Amino acid sequence: MTTWARCLVCSRTGEEAPLDRPAFLSPAGAPWLVRYELDAARGRELKAALATRPWTLWRYRELLPLADFERRVDLGEGGTPLLPLRRIGPPGVEVWLKEEGGNPTGSFKARGLSLAVNRARELGAEGVQLPSAGNAAIALATFAAAAGLPARVAVPEDTPQTVVRRCREMGAQVFTAPGTLVEAGKLLAAQGGDYWTLATLKEPYRAEGKKTMGLELAEQFGWELPDWILYPTGGGTGIVGMHKAFDELEQLGLLPPGRRPRFVVVQMAGCAPLVRAFERGLDQAPTWEDPQTEVWGLRVPQAVADFLILRALAETGGRALAVAEERLPAIAAEAARREGLRVGPEGAAALAALEDLAARGELREGERVVVFQTGNPDNYL
Repeated sequence: MTTWARCLVCSRTGEEAPLDRPAFLSPAGAPWLVRYELDAARGRELKAALATRPWTLWRYRELLPLADFERRVDLGEGGTPLLPLRRIGPPGVEVWLKEEGGNPTGSFKARGLSLAVNRARELGAEGVQLPSAGNAAIALATFAAAAGLPARVAVPEDTPQTVVRRCREMGAQVFTAPGTLVEAGKLLAAQGGDYWTLATLKEPYRAEGKKTMGLELAEQFGWELPDWILYPTGGGTGIVGMHKAFDELEQLGLLPPGRRPRFVVVQMAGCAPLVRAFERGLDQAPTWEDPQTEVWGLRVPQAVADFLILRALAETGGRALAVAEERLPAIAAEAARREGLRVGPEGAAALAALEDLAARGELREGERVVVFQTGNPDNYL
């Protein structure tokens, strides 16, 4: 048996559930998370094995909950580069860009949807679906096609047509709805049928794929962690996943106890439910009414895992920042002109937050900062 996965655990109550049956939200209405059997001996085993494995997320197979590793659907996802920013970072601060746009679907969504679709197929799903603002729809359609599963997606009607075309190219059925992800989700639910909904953190496995970003960071930095992680945050699966990954690596003896990067939630000023909740000291984030942003990946008015994201900020001494949309074109242009990098709108938002942290005097000389560039800008043409 390849995986060290043992069971599911409710993120709110600690209730356990088996891995061999379908799971969506727990009886408490909270996300399930995967629990593993971990110890220092397994950590030494994993570290030795990594030396001979391909540079994709599947190199961490023991920390992924796949029952049949050899029959997996694998398009080469993960294994993305970590690039130094030489000219646009704050003086005296070591800044790196985690470039997720090179994933097979053009964004970090490939990681989570790869695991979610693989597990849906293993557990007998007849079809898969989700509401999406763009990149997740492309990823679901792509991995469902590779897995031989029917797929359908619902997107807000102002979603870029590139997204719709690519989903249809992969054979997915596409619905459009006025409004936001909330309305798209309602439209999808009204379609009926036996399709499994793989929406953000409403099933356990997208977080497992996203956590590989944290596993990669630790390995790329020689089993050390940065001081800060700036993350464009919609549903927040990546923060939940990476926070979990660092805990697992500590249990494996691959990271020192207790030291964690400070997470920074980055949202748009026109849709910032987590920022508002953080600033008010809340442990949950009320829905943001009438979201106004064309940064599609960050137009998420409510996150099902809000309490887990805010907990990660509290436990790491993190921050939450909202940035103005009109700043993004100039920031993206500067990244291209001065660093030779093309960044999507979410990546530009994270770079704006880097500027803001520096202006507030939050960053100290010699600190190491990772900024997530989550999607290829061509996905939005």
